[in-house]
Amino acid sequence: MTESLRWVKSSYSNNGGQCIEWAPEHAAATGEFRVRDSKDPHGPHLTLTRGAFAGLVEFAQHHG
Repeated sequence: MTESLRWVKSSYSNNGGQCIEWAPEHAAATGEFRVRDSKDPHGPHLTLTRGAFAGLVEFAQHHG
């Protein structure tokens, strides 16, 4: 299913190529927030809860 997802690069990931991507439509439809390394699009991804994803965004805002 990962291949059919539309991945979007995080706006907080503009720090020299160390980028993450997430699948917003999948999150809206299922409540699962999938995150992956943009440098390895065919590699593994993480599936986070809404709270864990919010924590990741907050961390990126403060330490990005």
